[in-house]
Amino acid sequence: MNADIIAAILAPLTFFEGRCEDKETLRRLIVLANDKSRRKQAHALFTEIRKKTLAAGKRDDQLALAQYAFEEICAKTLYNLTGEPAPFDPGSPFWILPRALELGRMLGITDAGEISPLLRAK
Repeated sequence: MNADIIAAILAPLTFFEGRCEDKETLRRLIVLANDKSRRKQAHALFTEIRKKTLAAGKRDDQLALAQYAFEEICAKTLYNLTGEPAPFDPGSPFWILPRALELGRMLGITDAGEISPLLRAK
């Protein structure tokens, strides 16, 4: 199951890393998703992303807010996979794809299958 969650995170992270102006935390999330031994760092990364979210809210940057909402849910999910104490909301993984779809919509993506293979129409 963890492999499925990692796949659900990595596809949109990689997709957006090539399309978002602010790539720094997207790249760090990709590293954490690919390196199980470093995933507990996702808690601190969440805090960094939250600061970016608050700054984007102050300037009413809707695209940045969508990006950081997606990044926050990825960081929460990665941290929760570690089994470390003080986990985030256990429902976090269920928000990965909806937040990815919202960010994609903000970027003008009309085919959800571009964002993740899990979203391809069958």
